[in-house]
Amino acid sequence: MFNFKLAYRLLRCLIIAFTGSYLTLFTIIGLHAEKSLTSAPPAKHDAALILGNRIHVHGALNPCLTGRVDKGLSLAAQGTVSTLVMTGGRKNKNSNIEAEFMAAYAKQKGYKGTILIETESRSTKENLELSAPILKAAHIHTIIIVSEPYHLWRTEKLVTAGHLGHGFDASLDANLNVSYAAAPSTCWINRGMLSQGALREPLAVMHNFAKGYF
Repeated sequence: MFNFKLAYRLLRCLIIAFTGSYLTLFTIIGLHAEKSLTSAPPAKHDAALILGNRIHVHGALNPCLTGRVDKGLSLAAQGTVSTLVMTGGRKNKNSNIEAEFMAAYAKQKGYKGTILIETESRSTKENLELSAPILKAAHIHTIIIVSEPYHLWRTEKLVTAGHLGHGFDASLDANLNVSYAAAPSTCWINRGMLSQGALREPLAVMHNFAKGYF
């Protein structure tokens, strides 16, 4: 006979555990995001690797994505990097390629430097893994990874787990020096950790952990 009381207790425990995990991750990610925004400006690097995001939100350009490119352009204007690497593919078969849009947006903003693009990735993990061979082929050894403040904690975990080292000959540390730069887009300025992407980020961390990515 099915024990409804036991099932209810188990469900309640699962809900409590999930909520606790979500809130813990939300706090960790939020604190890291705030810290990333107050970090010292990175030193000169070969390139900025700008992680992709959806191109449009509710029919308008996604400021979370354009904000990332704007941060890369700022680094280039300061002479911190000489190359921009755009990474991001299609979210679905009918959507545009993120990296191509990012490159076009940078050119529209007046950027005349070198742009490399990676057009197949559909996740942060793939952003890193599929960009690695492009970085290697271009003899890029020092990069600044650019993304939203809330996105950098998970990105750092994926890099530490070796996903950016994929495609290099030896260990990550021996081949690629990585720094990070938070993009203070209007998404973040207006809503911070209450933005849609930030609220989803703890779930993405749980998913990545469950998949064994880090």
